[in-house]
Amino acid sequence: MTALADRAEIIELLGLYADIADQKEFTDLPRAVFTDPVTLDFSSVAAIPPMTVPLADYVEILRGSFAPYTATHHAITGHVVAVDGDSATVHAHVRAEHWLPDEVAAGGPNRWLVVGFYDNEAVRTADGWRLSRVQLTSTYQENAHLSGVAQVG
Repeated sequence: MTALADRAEIIELLGLYADIADQKEFTDLPRAVFTDPVTLDFSSVAAIPPMTVPLADYVEILRGSFAPYTATHHAITGHVVAVDGDSATVHAHVRAEHWLPDEVAAGGPNRWLVVGFYDNEAVRTADGWRLSRVQLTSTYQENAHLSGVAQVG
């Protein structure tokens, strides 16, 4: 595989990662994106420590975390990819918006915005590149109190 093909596949992983939440596709897509197990660090937005978990457990965390939102939108841009053999790092900007139903917002704000960076690691597997580590660093949030509705941004 060429360096450009590796880079393209790794960038596509981040788009698929966003689709898991934004399309609420928790069945097949996670296996096309992550290793099993996967290491996660969302401590900048959630009261959970960094952890390494079986993929099935993470899928259930995602399913429960995004269930309250009527819609989410994760824009992941500015990818900086460094490939070293069968491993890679990717740094990317993220703007993640999460909208609650009006009845849950009860007349208050209904959107939780997270802006920041992903610093992820990927590995080449027999099935292609997969994310083995995901770290979100939030640099700005609006309505962070709405993050209590979900566990992960």
